[in-house]
Parts: sequence; C-alpha cells; structure tokens
Amino acid sequence: MGILDFLSGQFIDVIHWTDNTRDTMVWRFEREGHEIKYGAKLTVREGQTAVFVHEGQLADVFTPGLYMLETNNMPIMTSLQHWDHGFRSPFKSEVYFVNTTRFNGLKWGTKNPIICRDPEFGPVRLRAYGTYSVRVSDASRFLREIVGTDGEFTSDEISFQIRNIIVQEFSRLIAGSNIPVLDMAANTADLGRMLAEGISATIADYGLSLPELYIENVSLPAAVERAMDKRTSMGVIGNLDAYTKFQAAEALAAEGSAAGQAMGTGFGAGLGMAMGAQMSGAQQAGAQPGPWGARPEAAAPPPPPPPVEHVWHIAENGATSGPFSKARLGRMVTEGSLRRDSHVWTQGQDGWKRAEDVAELAQLFTVMPPPPPPGV
Repeated sequence: MGILDFLSGQFIDVIHWTDNTRDTMVWRFEREGHEIKYGAKLTVREGQTAVFVHEGQLADVFTPGLYMLETNNMPIMTSLQHWDHGFRSPFKSEVYFVNTTRFNGLKWGTKNPIICRDPEFGPVRLRAYGTYSVRVSDASRFLREIVGTDGEFTSDEISFQIRNIIVQEFSRLIAGSNIPVLDMAANTADLGRMLAEGISATIADYGLSLPELYIENVSLPAAVERAMDKRTSMGVIGNLDAYTKFQAAEALAAEGSAAGQAMGTGFGAGLGMAMGAQMSGAQQAGAQPGPWGARPEAAAPPPPPPPVEHVWHIAENGATSGPFSKARLGRMVTEGSLRRDSHVWTQGQDGWKRAEDVAELAQLFTVMPPPPPPGV
C-alpha cells in the first residue's frame, strides 16, 4: 500500500450505506485494512442497523441515527480495545450494514403433493402456493446464525430455507385441520395466520420475522378437478333423461341442417331430384291402387332413443355404496341386503329416498304370496 493510499484511508471518516438493490439484506463496509479513524461519523439510515465486528467478536450495534465513533458511543468496543483516555489512533473493525426493511413478494409452494384425509372425499392429494415477506428483527443474531463472514448477503440465499420451513408447517397444519377441500378457499386467511404463527419460533432463531404470509391457492390433482367439473355439470343438467332426449333432438336437427347444405352442391341437386321423383311416385301410388290392388304402406317413423338405465347408490350406517344397476338391486332384494326402508339415490333424484318410495324400485318388492292351501 502506497503512502497516498494510507493517508487517504486515514482521512476517510464517513461510514454509510445506500442500497440500490431490492434484495440485499447485509452489506459489509469495505475499508483498506479495515482501519476506521477514531472520531469518524457513522450514518445509519431508517431501515438499517450497523453492526461492528472487532477481531471476530460482535462488538456494537447501532440503530438509525448519526454517531461519532468515540469512546462514549462505543462501550463494548472500548472494553474490547482497552483504550486509554485520550486514545486517538485508528482502530480495525468490520462494519456490517443490515437492511431491516421488509422483503416482499417472496414465493413459496409445495414441490410435491400433500396427502391428507378429507371428510367428504376421503384421501386426497393437495398442492398449495403463496407469497410471504421477511424482515430482519435481530441483526446480531442474524449475523451469527446465517450471514457469518459473507460480505454481501441477499434474500435469495435464505428464501429456500424459509420455503422449506413453511411447507413443512403447512403439511402438518393442513393434515390436522379437518377442513373439507371445498371449504379451503373460505379459510385461507385463517390458515395463513396459523401458518405464520406456527413457524414464528423457528424463524426467530434466525433473527427473522414474517410480517405477512398468504396462501393464494389450494388445488387438487388435474384428474380429480376434471371429475369434480363433471359432477358439477351433472348437477346443473338435473334430469338426465330429459337432457338425453334434448341432445338426441339437437343431433337430428344438426343432421337435417347438414343435409340441407348438401342440397346446394351438384351431388345434392341430383340427389334432391331423385328424391323428388320417388316422392312423386309414392304420392301417385298412394292415390291409386297398385297392380295387385294393394296400397303401399307409409314409412314408419324412427323409433325413439332407448331409455337411459339408472344406476343407484345405497346409504347405510353413515356410509355409501354403489353404483348398482337395477338388476343388481333385484338380486340384493332377494338376498335381503336391500330392504324397503333402505335409502337410495340416483342422478337427477332430489336427495335420498326410501327404496319403496321410488316408483322404479317399488316393483322389486313384490307382495309375498299367501301360504299354500293344506294338502297341496
């Protein structure tokens, strides 16, 4: 080090830090040989804390304000240095500026689905994600436990560890909450608050706090969501038999429209002429008897679509079973496992009903014949 560098190092006596980034949590003030002039000015701005480390030991912590680095302002440093009264030479220390503002917009999420027991659907796999903010609440502990000697520490270096803590606590919380999946959206605020409280002690050991934590979404696997969409669609449809007839009518109308469009082509024109000739001949044949004196019969209308067979669910002792076909229910009546007072349900039915109250199933419970006459 040249003489000019040494002299410039001795006379630079203003220590401060202005942060131009959005993710720097700790920054070390660099000086040649870590020499700081006795009586130098230390500026600590709002949202910052300055920590002095002397010979590897954490010495003094300065909150926002303007300080003259003298004996009366550095009690711990003075006891470590053993300065005599009136000592004015430079001293060697490292100065770490700690950003104590909030770091917002940090993301967390479950890497793998969480298996839990839902009171309505049974075992389900859930995924969740959200955002959180973190703040340094204890600068000295944060330096000792996390930063160490890192000269520039960013939020990315601690966010992965915090995400793991959040996911672990969320897994424990969601598994023991007994909140149905369909009610998760209405309870995300309470779940987020309980999640933040559950990890506050662990985060405090790092010298950190979580001012905010949000659960943005709790979702099911894609296959389960598609099944739920189908179930919702069936609920909107209502009467499945009427809906099937409506679909068949729309299909026939679409076929008729396609045939009408085909009439506009040359092939359609020829087909239309042939059909016209056949229809004209049929009308004439209908007006006069045939060569054998019999009138041609009119074309029969197409048969209606076959009825849709219902499948049934049975509720007994708080549990449901099924689906069962009507033929299977008939065998169950014979076996005695389906009774008149058994509760059944099928798609389009308004709630659970007794089997004997459903017209389609009442015929399964035939009246028992009287005993045979004596001697027969």
